[in-house]
Amino acid sequence: MTDQATAPASGETQASGKQIQFSPIRIFVKDISFEAPQGATAFQQQYQPKINQDLNTQVSKFDDKHYEVVLKLTITANTQQDKTLFLAEVHQAGIFAVSGVEGMQLRHLLTAGCPQILFPYAREAVDNLATRGGFPPLALPPINFDALFAQQMAKEKADAEASAEPN
Repeated sequence: MTDQATAPASGETQASGKQIQFSPIRIFVKDISFEAPQGATAFQQQYQPKINQDLNTQVSKFDDKHYEVVLKLTITANTQQDKTLFLAEVHQAGIFAVSGVEGMQLRHLLTAGCPQILFPYAREAVDNLATRGGFPPLALPPINFDALFAQQMAKEKADAEASAEPN
């Protein structure tokens, strides 16, 4: 990785005339954990695990041009009887340089664009944890963060409209 910022689209500018610049500075694991509460007894069973996935994003501003984005991915594998086989959690983080972006465009970049970059790293870490824990590899599918962002915006709009309606 370099510290050099690049524009995502050639010549793309905002109305203010500023050049849009976006660059990942560093990608790192902030927290990681693995639990197999059944221990060795989990391997004595024939099972078709139910995989539950929980995803969360946290954004913190360092200074005027730098943000830390943390993608929290938790995977729980349960038996058909709802006994936990394993729980893997990864907080995959990145420091991103961002300038020339404001408002909703900045929010979209930080809550959809940055997690899109971080997710393959988190997915690999979770898969590695599962296999090192003695379980089969996980094949987590890609996530459409743009669609999740659109759903969140629609929910916020509906909530705002519902709270604005007189009772």
